[in-house]
Amino acid sequence: MKTCLAATTLLLAATAAPAAPTAYAIDPTHTYPSFEADHMGISVWRGKFNKSSGKVLYDKATGTGSVEIETELASVDFGLDALSNWARGKDFFEVDQYPVAVFKGQLQAPVDGVPTRLVGELTLHGVTRPLTLTIHSLKCVQHPMLKRDYCGADASGRFNRDEFGLSAGKDYGFRMNVDLRIQVEAIAQP
Repeated sequence: MKTCLAATTLLLAATAAPAAPTAYAIDPTHTYPSFEADHMGISVWRGKFNKSSGKVLYDKATGTGSVEIETELASVDFGLDALSNWARGKDFFEVDQYPVAVFKGQLQAPVDGVPTRLVGELTLHGVTRPLTLTIHSLKCVQHPMLKRDYCGADASGRFNRDEFGLSAGKDYGFRMNVDLRIQVEAIAQP
């Protein structure tokens, strides 16, 4: 009887153990960090980055995990070639010297098992600063063709670009705040 009880206890403990977090790869064809920035105090310029990659480790049971995203700054797209080319050059991103921006963070503050914040650090233009993103939505479904878990999220945040040495226009009265809006999709790795 004791052996049967011990075996049953071990079996229950094994089945009650939490599932391991799942590793996801960012889907670069469905991930576009976008931004809004002031133009002389009279309008708002909008743009996006066309090339991002990264990985997510997500534990759906606890609503926690980690994120690492790398964005190619040369892929900046304002919808105006002259402005995009200028932003890649020596007066702004200096993509020859600083080709990528990297965000690393932790999924936190779950509500009903879904994280509501991504707390981490942004490295941009050779400078690393704290950045917290608000997660507005996060949902996972079975990918209809790949038959694997597929997650999508929408997040936003704000930072001051002059803290990263990107102060172009400040002397002309440009506000330095940048509003981020990031839609991201990621596929579970086999």
